Amino acid sequence: MSDVDAVVLVGGLGTRLRPLTLSAPKPMLPTAGVPFLTHVIARIRDAGIRHVVLGTSYRAEVFESHFGDGSSLGVELEYVVEAEPLGTGGGIRNVADRLRAPNVLVFNGDNLVGVDLLKFLSTHDAARADATICLHRVADPRAYGCVPTDADGRVTAFLEKDPNPVTDQINAGLYAFRREVVEAIPAGRPVSVERETFPGLLAAGATVVGHVDDGYWRDFGTPADFVAGSADLVRGIAPSPAVASPGESLLLPGAELAGSAVVLGGSTVGRDAVVGDGAVIDGSVLFDGARIEAGAVVRRSVVGASAVVGAGTVVEDAVIGDRARLGARIELRAGARVWPGVELADGAVRFSSDA
Repeated sequence: MSDVDAVVLVGGLGTRLRPLTLSAPKPMLPTAGVPFLTHVIARIRDAGIRHVVLGTSYRAEVFESHFGDGSSLGVELEYVVEAEPLGTGGGIRNVADRLRAPNVLVFNGDNLVGVDLLKFLSTHDAARADATICLHRVADPRAYGCVPTDADGRVTAFLEKDPNPVTDQINAGLYAFRREVVEAIPAGRPVSVERETFPGLLAAGATVVGHVDDGYWRDFGTPADFVAGSADLVRGIAPSPAVASPGESLLLPGAELAGSAVVLGGSTVGRDAVVGDGAVIDGSVLFDGARIEAGAVVRRSVVGASAVVGAGTVVEDAVIGDRARLGARIELRAGARVWPGVELADGAVRFSSDA
């Protein structure tokens, strides 16, 4: 695929995932055992694309420190830092001088799209398109902008959220462009690819086509989606070459489980994490060094690095920050978030009235 470069936009602040993103950019959060970005790059590599440019901003140094030149993943990585927020279109334009190939495959760094990348690029090539958009069908498109297409697959409009959407096709956050289209995006100012670039192409009569795919798609931007997406990767529901052996759980090196502990639902237990007697970990992510004490229950939640969940404590649909310490017999549910380093005494928070 020497005629295609890949660009991954990874500059977002990840505010919806705080406090997890206080210490690391969202694409670097451990997801099914590796940084989320690893799954994206591995899929790019397996499609035969070797030159990848990362558009970074927040905590930009973390990416290069971890991935280096990309050789460990079988690609050549370059990094372009966004000095100020430029939006999706501006972020794409910001990397234009690093592009070499006539076509550019652009990924949103917090979406996992299961589309066959070779088929997607084949659609782009066959249509001789200026731009191709991956479209995903959803049961309820009212929460999304919709992208209708005609009988030939050409995009006809970009519609904002509507209580009566005209189509179930939404933008999946994966694009292919001719390089000249990227170079024509205004430089040095914020540009929205959805609100400015694509509507402008349509108004100019450019060929913009949609590639409809009903495979896996998830935006990893919220805690609920993050834990569900990680579990999907562990179980093999979401496609990733970076997951060697899909199963009900993933135990990283040094993880310790007591004999009566139960880990299921695609949970990941991080390096040197400890799960005590009778504890249940279900559909959750334990970061490195986390400790879950006897009888605790963690469901659909994230427990940060070196955090402690005390004996008999219940954590459901919650986020526990790095190094936080929850005492015994606590209940945290329904979107609760505990910031890094916070300590809660035994029984300090309850959602039920029983002792």
